[in-house]
Amino acid sequence: MIDPALKTTLVRLLRPLVGYLIRRGWDYVALRDLLKVVYVAEAERQLREVSVGEPTDSHISLLTGIHRKEVKRLREELEAGESAEDQFAGRHAGARVIATWLSSVEYLEQGSPRILPLRAPDGIASFETLVQAARADMRAKAVLDDLIRVGAVEKDSDDKVRLVRTAYVSPQPKEKMLFLAANVGDHLRSALHNLSSPDDPMLERALYHDTISQEQLDDARPEILKLAEDLLKNANQRLMGANTIGTETKPGPRKRMRLGVFYYEADSDDEN
Repeated sequence: MIDPALKTTLVRLLRPLVGYLIRRGWDYVALRDLLKVVYVAEAERQLREVSVGEPTDSHISLLTGIHRKEVKRLREELEAGESAEDQFAGRHAGARVIATWLSSVEYLEQGSPRILPLRAPDGIASFETLVQAARADMRAKAVLDDLIRVGAVEKDSDDKVRLVRTAYVSPQPKEKMLFLAANVGDHLRSALHNLSSPDDPMLERALYHDTISQEQLDDARPEILKLAEDLLKNANQRLMGANTIGTETKPGPRKRMRLGVFYYEADSDDEN
């Protein structure tokens, strides 16, 4: 039997998603079929965590309630599919280059990103040395082309490269969806971790007001967005300061982290 509180929570979580899917032409059957794939993948992952042997189709069927033959078919599809890491290949490189540009002193001038030559003699900072410093694991030309494509940098006729956006934000809807999945997914994982491990909470907070006048909000909004931008920039500088992010200079397990900030506004009588 489903916990009523959990049911209420799921309804509130799913409503904005289902509303978006309806607007995109996705019906219930399409979402149902996708949920089968997610259930099978997650059940397999959890079984691998608690057992040494290979999870069987029967084990997964028992956990998910999906017929064993259907489980077998879905597992084959999952094995042949593209991984999330493959989908983000290249996007990580561009994001790392921007992060290094914003945080490493040799690429800053009075706290702002320097305009860089595409290439320069040894010892002089350039876009090529920036890509090397970011350990992007891609050719500088490929990274530059991608950053120009998403509107993050500009290159002039003298081969000078200027950073015009402080984040890797693609204009392509498909790529925006990939980042949506990563950001919202980790936000949800943080909140669910706090439910299951209340003695070891992760940061998961929000500021909420519901009676602000339109004039007050219009006046405060630019400053609020600037505060959010500064928070992410300062946190990035703190993490990138030692210039060891993404390297193997220190022994021990590697970790990944994500610090997110979001903003949303609606009419006071709009359901939340």
